Amino acid sequence: MSVDIYWRIAMEGDQKSLYEPGSTRGGFAPHLSGGLAPGRNRDHGADDGFTHADYMAEVVRASEESGFVGGLLPSFPHTDDPWAAAATLAAQSRNYRFMVAFQPGFLHPVQAARMSATLQKATGGRLVYNIISGGGGPAQLWWGDTTGHDDRYARTSEFLDVLKGVWTGDGLFQHDGRFYQVTDGGLPPTLAGQPFPEIFFSGSSPAAIEAAGRHADYYLSWLEPFEALAAKFAAVRERSPKPPKFAVRIDILARETEEEAWDVIRRGWAGLPEEGAEGSAAEREGGASGDSVGWRRSQDFTAGADGSHRALEVAPNVWGGFHRLRPGPAFGLVGDYRQVADRLNELIALGVDAFILAGVPHLEEARRVGRHVLPLLKGNPQ
Repeated sequence: MSVDIYWRIAMEGDQKSLYEPGSTRGGFAPHLSGGLAPGRNRDHGADDGFTHADYMAEVVRASEESGFVGGLLPSFPHTDDPWAAAATLAAQSRNYRFMVAFQPGFLHPVQAARMSATLQKATGGRLVYNIISGGGGPAQLWWGDTTGHDDRYARTSEFLDVLKGVWTGDGLFQHDGRFYQVTDGGLPPTLAGQPFPEIFFSGSSPAAIEAAGRHADYYLSWLEPFEALAAKFAAVRERSPKPPKFAVRIDILARETEEEAWDVIRRGWAGLPEEGAEGSAAEREGGASGDSVGWRRSQDFTAGADGSHRALEVAPNVWGGFHRLRPGPAFGLVGDYRQVADRLNELIALGVDAFILAGVPHLEEARRVGRHVLPLLKGNPQ
């Protein structure tokens, strides 16, 4: 069985390490001495001209050279737009796939169909969808969206029905629904016939699983304890007319020895303030203050743990404290190269067909994971 392995592109900027918080690479970081993108010339202090887009391009090239099939372009209020970034970065490669994360509620499906078909034609079919329906709370309100949790998934499902109808509509697609109305929908002849993008569908609630069962090519989950993932996959299969494949988004901290990997965690943990660090970082990728079921699930798995970093290791090499050291989901893998590969191989045996991996900083870690971990995975075509 072949396994597709994607890397994450740091749209929000990148830290130097897990124990050096704060973006110094890309995103909307200030021009800092010693920063990479944007940076300053060491001799006279002027901007050196190396931009956030340049840094993302470096990550694209490094991850492709390291064996990844494509990259996830996440979407948050504080990032560049992933659609525009995909169009900009596509010229960096002829084979690398661009997984664009977006919330369907902020585009009309007819426009989304035209944008997608344009990218497919321009890139030779390298667009992939990461469909997200939002975590609620302040981040959702930033977009001007007050739609409730389950209604967001109903809207997403209708959006995809319309998008697919327009894609194949030959100018005759009709739709009169709760959220969208379309008369004589279809793509212009110059864009018709492009391959429809694969759909990675995120969400852990019953409403999300129901929608994923109708539309997903891949059901995408954050990493959780493996037994919980297996139960979630089983629930998706039960609710799916045609069961999707499964994908997991995982942060990786792999080193030559297990002790070296855990020392990175220890150094980052030692630098945390005693209070207040958890929420602000977590909200930037996951919606800790919203209605995200996936986020609440991740916190339940470590409820009651004491204040030590090793107390958040819920299973061998499965650590639930990454959100304290960088923005994003809680769980990832920590260990030596073989241990991390073994855990990924266990997930493959559990039914995982694709991974979206990440590491801080994304540039160097793409090379490290590609060199030392990917060759150890079953089903990896390297």
